[in-house]
Amino acid sequence: MTPKSPPTEAELALVRSCVLHEDDQIIALNKPAGLSSQGARGGVNSLEDLLVVFARSNGKRPHLVHRLDRDTSGVILAARTKPAAAFLGKRIAARQIRKSYLAIVTPGAPDPASGTIEVPLRRVERGREVFMQVCPPDHPDAETALSRYRTLSSSSQAALLSVSPHTGRMHQIRVHLAHIGRPIAGDPRYGGALVLGGEAVPRLMLHAQSLSFAHPSGGERRIIAEPPADFIRVASAAQLAITPG
Repeated sequence: MTPKSPPTEAELALVRSCVLHEDDQIIALNKPAGLSSQGARGGVNSLEDLLVVFARSNGKRPHLVHRLDRDTSGVILAARTKPAAAFLGKRIAARQIRKSYLAIVTPGAPDPASGTIEVPLRRVERGREVFMQVCPPDHPDAETALSRYRTLSSSSQAALLSVSPHTGRMHQIRVHLAHIGRPIAGDPRYGGALVLGGEAVPRLMLHAQSLSFAHPSGGERRIIAEPPADFIRVASAAQLAITPG
């Protein structure tokens, strides 16, 4: 295993620039695509590693309470204390944290334009590769999975969807949208288009736009991350309109 190098000043500055909200209990960040949430390989630092920039004087640093795929951008939440981590962990387990994603899919709007996808998934491992597949409900490895989607904008070649996963299976949104014939652009694993409107799609066009949750100190919070420039550029090439979250 390649040892990790200490975070560089540029990496720490990047993470500081990603902060959407910070208080004594939590930190919400707008994770850039290409940065692994946890467990990066090859000596590369993950977001979890870079949270050292927020360490307290006693050396304790925040820890992520959930993950995003490496090529997914958007809101991700870290707890600054053990009680906050326990509080949020319980709400994630009880499916009480509401997540909303933006996804650019092809070819055009799904039919129906809004709906629910409730199809079980199972984990598949082939060598070092791990991915998900839809499967029958009675499969011994079946995991229940439910996603709700709504079409926000569409053209002849693509559509912009708002997707809310009720369950949190690995690759859930990616597999569910591919299952209804609308794979996410930039997702070759599940059949996504790599070119839209004559423009190369640089990465998975999936963005975690918002998180709504009970705050450990009381009250409800909603954190919003507007989509990054590459996402907006692909949407524009596909003639899709993006409105602020």
